[in-house]
Amino acid sequence: MSFCFSSTTLFRCKPTHENTTSCRFRAASDVPDFLSANWLESRRKRPFGPRLSFSAEEAVGHQLDALMFNDQPRQDYGIEVMYRFAGFDPFERSTYFGPFFDLGQFERFRRIFHHSKYRVLLGHRERKILSSLQVEENLYKQRVWILGARPEEEETFQFTMVQRIGSCWDGYWLTESVLHDGDGFTGAVAY
Repeated sequence: MSFCFSSTTLFRCKPTHENTTSCRFRAASDVPDFLSANWLESRRKRPFGPRLSFSAEEAVGHQLDALMFNDQPRQDYGIEVMYRFAGFDPFERSTYFGPFFDLGQFERFRRIFHHSKYRVLLGHRERKILSSLQVEENLYKQRVWILGARPEEEETFQFTMVQRIGSCWDGYWLTESVLHDGDGFTGAVAY
């Protein structure tokens, strides 16, 4: 048995004697729908991350907004957004957080936010831009003071943004590093 499709109907065709085929008409509503009703709409949506239209300052702001509401719409969504903006090669060790770390797996990247001075960024209450500097045409730095959600928790971080040239990320601002102003790794890091 074989099926033939047209734009609105499905025909069920089965071979009969003497190499001929008989086809029966079937209504379009009987055709199983394997795609959800909002398939096309969901296809158009991209996960939030770098956009060609973002300036370096906007890219930093969007990352900090995501971290402020880290667990919305799901747990550690803000960290996922940070990972999408990260401009490191997942197959090489990176200085994204200062020391050389293997950050290729998202779980390793996530742990640093939860088990170090970077924890203050998660669900922070307030922030203030201390300074911004366009170092070169494609290199931007911004220092940000963060007031955390826990009592007496405040830290300063430096974001270094790099605008990629060439490849599929041409023109996008990606995060080269997020550095804590102090020594954020003096204690044990669950890495």
